[in-house]
Amino acid sequence: MKRRKFIRACCYTTIGMPIIAATLQSCGAIYYAKAEKLNNELIVRKTEFIYIKKDRTETRTYVLVETVELAFPICLQKSGEETYTALLMTCTHRGCELNYGGGIYSCPCHGSEFSKEGVVLDGPADKNLKSFKTKTDSENIYILLS
Repeated sequence: MKRRKFIRACCYTTIGMPIIAATLQSCGAIYYAKAEKLNNELIVRKTEFIYIKKDRTETRTYVLVETVELAFPICLQKSGEETYTALLMTCTHRGCELNYGGGIYSCPCHGSEFSKEGVVLDGPADKNLKSFKTKTDSENIYILLS
């Protein structure tokens, strides 16, 4: 391969990879679950994690929950058979809304990254994400807001 052709192929690859990655990531649509508020709890039905795809039942790994009280959504993740993690999707650095993908939360404003448990992986943020306690019964997940 000639040098010029090699450089051109490298440039196309460098430019094309982010576009392809963004396209593939957008295929997994963000799902906002319906939630009921009762006293100081949000109630999300466990069925919000289930959907049908090509006549097969699939399970979401996370759903987003919006509330009137909070400016940003809560990401509710299934972390075990009957355990869930609920994190506010606000960066602790400057308050930007976070993105979630690939098992990490990332801040589009200044580049902070957080683990799926909400622990700071990379700054400039120096505080972990706000988390909410959760509990379950046979049909529902309860996010305790206080």
